[in-house]
Amino acid sequence: MSFVLIEKPRPQVALVTLNRPERMNAMAFDVMIPLREALETVSADNEVRVVVLTGAGDGFCSGADLQNAGPIPNTEGLTKTSVARRSMDLLNDVMITLRRMNQPVIGAINGAAIGGGFCLSVATDIRIAGEDAYFRAAGINNGLTSAELGISYLLPRAIGASRAFEIMLSGRDVDAVEAERIGLVSRVVPIAKLLDTCYDLSERIISFSRVGTELTKRMLWSGMEAGGFESHMQHEGMSQLYVRLTTDNFDEAIRARRDRRPPVYED
Repeated sequence: MSFVLIEKPRPQVALVTLNRPERMNAMAFDVMIPLREALETVSADNEVRVVVLTGAGDGFCSGADLQNAGPIPNTEGLTKTSVARRSMDLLNDVMITLRRMNQPVIGAINGAAIGGGFCLSVATDIRIAGEDAYFRAAGINNGLTSAELGISYLLPRAIGASRAFEIMLSGRDVDAVEAERIGLVSRVVPIAKLLDTCYDLSERIISFSRVGTELTKRMLWSGMEAGGFESHMQHEGMSQLYVRLTTDNFDEAIRARRDRRPPVYED
């Protein structure tokens, strides 16, 4: 049985599902390594324009698997310290893979996103939550830190420093209503409509040019790390000129608007 499923529910849309509902899709290595591999496979699939990431059952991802972390590959003969470092690298790779994917990734947050699951949700490009979704930076509750898998970088940029500090230092739950209010998710919908809402948004994104959406994703992520406003603006400008001068997209958009028809981009 695969703990990660890839489906294509609509044309050019891939649904990637963490599929261990009896463990709330916890981040055991026999789940996370296949997840990274699945994301790499989907990213390389040129028929896929948007990816939706969700969890099976009632939870999105409950973070560390407290029953069995699963086998850690290629650690024979290593000390505990080295095994720990390599283990963290395996989990970090999932977050980096999400960021590097060619396609925008929509997180369909269908339930609990706890600890590492919270981190995984924040690493998606867009988040839409079901009504029962909630988020918890659980490390602090377990005698550890709440800072893992990039969340102390991503969360303040998503919702502001003060809110991120408060959520990560208190270890409290953030329900779906609050998550929408503070900008952690874009919107909250009934759970029965969650995936269709994500698919509808995917279809809107797919209607635009491939290079336009892929570069917009890259520019948004690049802007989060930019050293300064002017240098990033130059980076944006070069990307815009690249699309304008090497494709017919802009002229096609003008023609389509004049002809009252959807544009057909051939990039």
